Amino acid sequence: MNPIVLWFHKLGSPPYFYRFAGRWIPWLYAIALVAAAFGFYGALFTAPADYQQGDSFRIMYVHVPCAWMGLFAYLFMAANGFIALVWRIKLSETLAMASAPVGAAFTFITLVTGSLWGKPTWGTWWTWDARLTSELVLLFLYFGVIGLYHAIEDRRQAARAAAFLALIGVVNLPIVHYSVIWWNTLHQGQTVSLIGPSKIAPSMLWPLLTLAFATHMYFFASLFARARVALLELESGKEWVRALLPATETSHD
Repeated sequence: MNPIVLWFHKLGSPPYFYRFAGRWIPWLYAIALVAAAFGFYGALFTAPADYQQGDSFRIMYVHVPCAWMGLFAYLFMAANGFIALVWRIKLSETLAMASAPVGAAFTFITLVTGSLWGKPTWGTWWTWDARLTSELVLLFLYFGVIGLYHAIEDRRQAARAAAFLALIGVVNLPIVHYSVIWWNTLHQGQTVSLIGPSKIAPSMLWPLLTLAFATHMYFFASLFARARVALLELESGKEWVRALLPATETSHD
């Protein structure tokens, strides 16, 4: 078997993933912290003020990375939900549900910072703009997935039902992303492009990308931590979990 395929196969094992995640969580949090500090330094002290918005544009350095992460986390949740529904892989069920609260938090921060940015820029805290409305729908979809998951007692059945809802909600992702292109909205158009030049000065761009990297590292650190707890609850009767109990009890004494 191909070594990469073999590694992914092993990663799907709950005890293997539990150990793997435990090793990486401290590193991911540390990388996220260092990258965030470096990014915020550039955002606050290196990037010049915007020629139209002045210093109020700096909220972009929280707003935009969180907006990207809200979409990424939902796509990650839906992808694992698809795997869980088709192949019934327990780890994918766990990862899908563990990513939902983190994605919801990023989406909520996106809406709050967007309102704070919109007041001095547009003169209003909220408008039923296509981008804002579709982003609000994204938050409600997260809430729906989380609520459905906790409404069903059987954890695996609950995860599959919530994963199905998550897959239905995928239709909203392109609406959020392309809303500024498809409709004439107050929200500014795309300024950062992975294909071709970005419409933002390099001195403003690098802190943004650094903070986007930091949010990704935080997402996976938080995801791994939540997944480890969920796996312990789901596998509580298994031998590998019971083997952890003496070590855990000793550490508390």
